[in-house]
Amino acid sequence: MTGAGGVPAPPDPFEPRIDVLTAGSRLIRVFSTGADRTAATFNPGFGAPTRFAFFGDPPVPVLYAGGTEEAAVAETVLHDIPVDGGDVYPEDYRDLAAAALVTGRDLRLAAFHGLGLRRLNVTAGQLTDTSSAHYPDTVAWARAAHAYRDDDGSLDGICWTSRQCNSAKAYVLFGDRVGSDDLEVAVDYARILGVGADLDWLIDLCAGMRINVVV
Repeated sequence: MTGAGGVPAPPDPFEPRIDVLTAGSRLIRVFSTGADRTAATFNPGFGAPTRFAFFGDPPVPVLYAGGTEEAAVAETVLHDIPVDGGDVYPEDYRDLAAAALVTGRDLRLAAFHGLGLRRLNVTAGQLTDTSSAHYPDTVAWARAAHAYRDDDGSLDGICWTSRQCNSAKAYVLFGDRVGSDDLEVAVDYARILGVGADLDWLIDLCAGMRINVVV
């Protein structure tokens, strides 16, 4: 069965390839500093739909992160900028920060990349490399990953190749599986994207992609 946007429904039975993100792994998260949120705060269901959220009643909280800082910025600040360039305005970045999260235990993730896609009879172009118009269909895959359970237990989230930065992984973690005690904010990395040297870093990063950061 295929959704209206060409995204197939998850196979039944759903038996994903599993990646293990080992304890001590680092993820980079770009997040809003408003509303008392921290780098390790899961989104309980606020805002527009995303590729793998929201699902459930009540919604399963999620936390998105990137395998590198470039991927994390590309998936947030630059998410809607066309490939031929454009402008990023102060309201797009001034309240954003970047932090590193260190996993406190092994996390089991559905692998929506590489041979994990072949195992599920789907391509990146049908699932992880689709536009936001397809989110009503791609979120069904997150629901299937959340429901999956094997002899080792349930899954903590999903990993895939970042659409915006395809040399790196992107991650979504399920907030009813991963707790605040499972993620430690690293003390050796932080960026405040709207000011000083970190704003200069963002400007330099974007300049090489024909993106103008308006200050």
